[in-house]
Amino acid sequence: MSEPETTMHIIAHIHTDFATKFGIPRQSGLVPALEGRIVFTPEYRAPEALRGLEGFSHIWLIWQFSQAVREGWSPTVRPPRLGGNTRMGVFATRSPFRPNAIGLSCVRLEGVEPDTPEGPVLHVSGADLMDGTPIFDIKPYLPYADCQPDATGGFAARPWERELTVDCPPALLEQVPPEKREGLLGVLAQDPRPSYQKDAARVYGFTFAGLEVRFTVSDGVLTVKEVRPADRR
Repeated sequence: MSEPETTMHIIAHIHTDFATKFGIPRQSGLVPALEGRIVFTPEYRAPEALRGLEGFSHIWLIWQFSQAVREGWSPTVRPPRLGGNTRMGVFATRSPFRPNAIGLSCVRLEGVEPDTPEGPVLHVSGADLMDGTPIFDIKPYLPYADCQPDATGGFAARPWERELTVDCPPALLEQVPPEKREGLLGVLAQDPRPSYQKDAARVYGFTFAGLEVRFTVSDGVLTVKEVRPADRR
């Protein structure tokens, strides 16, 4: 007998500086300077639904990998952490390609605006979500239950080891709004490239805060080559 289908409702969308997947940190919290705004859909714009949330420093976001929704699934995936060549069980990874394209992120709650023209708005930092990502639920982070100091991390136990030195000429950095610079430099230091790409001559690019940022990487140094408006032809 087949299982009955379950309907999930989109309660909100998050707005971030990432127009595409490329460049987004691999996990939440890796770049604390990244900012995001969570705006609720009309049906869920009830300020009383947020009563008491301001007392928590962090929240869990349960969301959809909206760019990875597909028919069918594979029991194994190739984690970037292992170079993209080794297959692991999908349930041992945080790959977006899963039976249900659901993501889980812990972000810092910077503030709650209960009354804006868009309804209640949450301000968060450290998010690893693309602009417009649909959110299914929000839950408070509970330190006594959610923090497990003796937990083990399997093949991903150690932090990402590809952090780079960023060389961004001052003239190019000045083209980035001052409040966005720390976040951009943090994203670049995390090495946005796919793990299997190591061509020192290749110029990579991604969109951040309405800007197209182009760069190269060689010998552990990321060099910014160009910063321009993203809609420039």
